[in-house]
Amino acid sequence: MENIIALKDLRLNMNKYVQDVKSGQSFVVVKQSKPIFRISPLDDDGRWEEVADFTKVKKGGVDIDDILTRL
Repeated sequence: MENIIALKDLRLNMNKYVQDVKSGQSFVVVKQSKPIFRISPLDDDGRWEEVADFTKVKKGGVDIDDILTRL
């Protein structure tokens, strides 16, 4: 069974919950007693496919509106 936490508690204690998720725990986050999302560890081996690293194009990244206007 997953743990249930309030959205406000998640916001106030984000570092604690990050560590809990890293250790394998899952949580259902509720707002006004209604579930809104679940946080849980990744199922994969932690590898991510890099699609594009816009920080290599411009220090600090690239403005999304600029990218969208060029598409």
